[in-house]
Amino acid sequence: MQKNGISLDKLDFDIVSCLQQDGRMSFTVMAEKLEVSVGTIRTRMNKLVEDGTISIIGRVDPDKLGFHAYAHIAVYVRPATLKDKLARKIARLPEVSFLAMTSGDYDLEVDVMCRDNDHLMDFVNTVSAYEGVHQTKTTLYFKVYKYAQPDLALLKK
Repeated sequence: MQKNGISLDKLDFDIVSCLQQDGRMSFTVMAEKLEVSVGTIRTRMNKLVEDGTISIIGRVDPDKLGFHAYAHIAVYVRPATLKDKLARKIARLPEVSFLAMTSGDYDLEVDVMCRDNDHLMDFVNTVSAYEGVHQTKTTLYFKVYKYAQPDLALLKK
């Protein structure tokens, strides 16, 4: 399957699906499950990592580590020509877990993880002082019900 210039076949999808089920699955177990050699899995995995299709990370539970203020911040940028510059600046902040340019009422969507509400307030004040930030609107997440990677089966439809 061709997506954004990268060709993924059924085996590539199956490998990524295995990793989504168990990110620590060994090449040996994966090879047995997919009925291919360990060398094939290793070669394919290296290619997927090298071309940026996947990255191997350890996903943590923010609450268990002490991040108790998880929020969505809508950022209104004026003039609009500063959007990209401002997005790059905000992206460098360690509290940011997600950042995107949006359509609609506001310009940037920022999700942040902070230690507590004081930390969150400091973060919002910092961002609000940046050149181009016209206004921010913060929404606290009280409880997260799902935090997941996309389901690869959606690409097969």
